[in-house]
Amino acid sequence: MRPRTLLAALAAATLAASASASASASASASGTAHADEQQSHACSASVAIDGFSDTLDKTTYDGTYVGNLSALAVDRDGSLAALSDRSALFRIDTKRPRPTAAVPLADEAGGGLDSEGLAVDRDGTRLVTSETEPSVRRYSRAGELLERLPVPDALKVTPAGRATANQTFEGLTLLPGGRTLLASMEYALAGDDPGTVRFQTWTRDHGRFRLGPQYAYRTDDPSLGVPEVQATPDGRLLVLERGFEAGVGNTVRLSLADPRRATDTSRVEHLTGQPGVRTLRKTPLADLADCPTLGATARQPQPNPLLDNIEGMTVTGHEHTLKVLLVSDDNQNPAQTTRLYRLRVRLD
Repeated sequence: MRPRTLLAALAAATLAASASASASASASASGTAHADEQQSHACSASVAIDGFSDTLDKTTYDGTYVGNLSALAVDRDGSLAALSDRSALFRIDTKRPRPTAAVPLADEAGGGLDSEGLAVDRDGTRLVTSETEPSVRRYSRAGELLERLPVPDALKVTPAGRATANQTFEGLTLLPGGRTLLASMEYALAGDDPGTVRFQTWTRDHGRFRLGPQYAYRTDDPSLGVPEVQATPDGRLLVLERGFEAGVGNTVRLSLADPRRATDTSRVEHLTGQPGVRTLRKTPLADLADCPTLGATARQPQPNPLLDNIEGMTVTGHEHTLKVLLVSDDNQNPAQTTRLYRLRVRLD
């Protein structure tokens, strides 16, 4: 090779090596920045928060107050359904976010519901809990009452059963495949060990839901209730635990439970007074007080200004991690906020 040709080849090789090194350094820096961003948004080793929105706070839609939100569900067309505990079901455009429709709900006598849990069935009908009786009712997309599911006597409010008023069915979810429906009680029944919360299931039989097994779930502390539970794609349960202490604020924790590995034990019979109730083992995932604040502010004392009275939860996607959306119930209280939260949850 001639000297000039050799020099040109060496220069080209040097430039190529330099470009390759630059690209590697850029990729490394990009990866480091991404890792740093993930770390800065981490609430725990398993949970990270992507953001929040207060856009819905203290707004109205078509004369209906957009608040008191207690449940979320992904509709069949991919849109978001949001349930108010004042007998209203909203359709939410999540890009802005903003309501695009509001459907009133009523009981058999045309009265209001204390509506708390929501699941969208595979035919698009809505399954809605009310913690007054308690009950699970099915509604059409237009809000027409279609049926009411059976409820075990023990779960009914005293004197009909052993439940305390305003502490009954809060969470509702369909397990993968749609054959099993599960509702979570908020707090323990009278006679059960404090902190032991019942989960009731129904199994689909020829198109109708029949009563299925019960589970016992143990909260971190008897002062914490279960406002929401959601099935994961693999059949486990994301469980939301929440409490409130005046002057301190809200406690909000996320755990994972697996009904597929639940067992019958004599301890459960002792705690619940009922044989055959299966105990759920849980894995703590995060205390949301440990999330970064992301610039959030609170109108009342909170251990983290990001927190409020979080009641609703739904899984919106599951590629590499679960995408989870939470919502807080402002109780139509000027000291509280209707806030949407976007989380990522890694399941081992």
